[in-house]
Amino acid sequence: MRFQERIKKPIPRSVVPSFFTLMNLFSGFLAILMVFEGKLATAAWLIVLAAFFDVLDGFMARLTNGDSVFGIELDSLSDIVSFGAAPGILVYAWLFSAPTPGPANIALPLVAALPALCGAIRLARFNIDAKAEPSSFFKGLPIPAQAMMLVAFFLTFQNNLEFFEIFKHGANSVIIPTIIILSLLMVSTVPFDKVPRFNKEYMRQNRPLVFLFIVYALTIIILQEYGLMIVFTIFILRGLIMFGIQFWDDVMGDESETESDPQQSAG
Repeated sequence: MRFQERIKKPIPRSVVPSFFTLMNLFSGFLAILMVFEGKLATAAWLIVLAAFFDVLDGFMARLTNGDSVFGIELDSLSDIVSFGAAPGILVYAWLFSAPTPGPANIALPLVAALPALCGAIRLARFNIDAKAEPSSFFKGLPIPAQAMMLVAFFLTFQNNLEFFEIFKHGANSVIIPTIIILSLLMVSTVPFDKVPRFNKEYMRQNRPLVFLFIVYALTIIILQEYGLMIVFTIFILRGLIMFGIQFWDDVMGDESETESDPQQSAG
């Protein structure tokens, strides 16, 4: 009887988004395997596929009302593989794997590990914040956005490394600072847009943001790797500009409060 009752018990709603989360993880795992086989372009597109599944699992969680603590933890574990380890391994195999003299032998693997290291910190903080009061913005660059920038860089320039010959150390002169900046942005407090909730109430209240994300999606579909580069460059710059405006407003607000308080000014 108990066995029959278990069979009749409805499937939890969280199963649907968790399936897409596991597809995200599976895509990231396949991407790492493709790097080992030397199929770097395939690996890059598998990371993009993982990002697609990552968007889908969030969408399905909201659609089915299947948000859960288990889902949050599973999503983070999947993201650290697909968007932390996989992009770092991809970039290392592409640019860093050739033997280099001196301290670079130690420094380059460390740089390649930064997406995973900073991504782990970013995801741990996100999990804590997700259990607290919800926010309309991400705190710090989302790890999938960081991964998409690295993948876009690879897909755009994989066959055009001569573009970087003007630099002393070639492409490494650009990709190493890029990895460091993206990794620092992940653990920063810079606000970045969240993926819109596609329900009537949200879309009515946030039409400009919804329209912007639709434009993002169409740009990626039409321009592919160039679209990825354009979209995520704009996404990151938008976050930095928002942070700059917020910082300026806070500074000016503090100055005006100081000027309006004569006792504090005399202080």
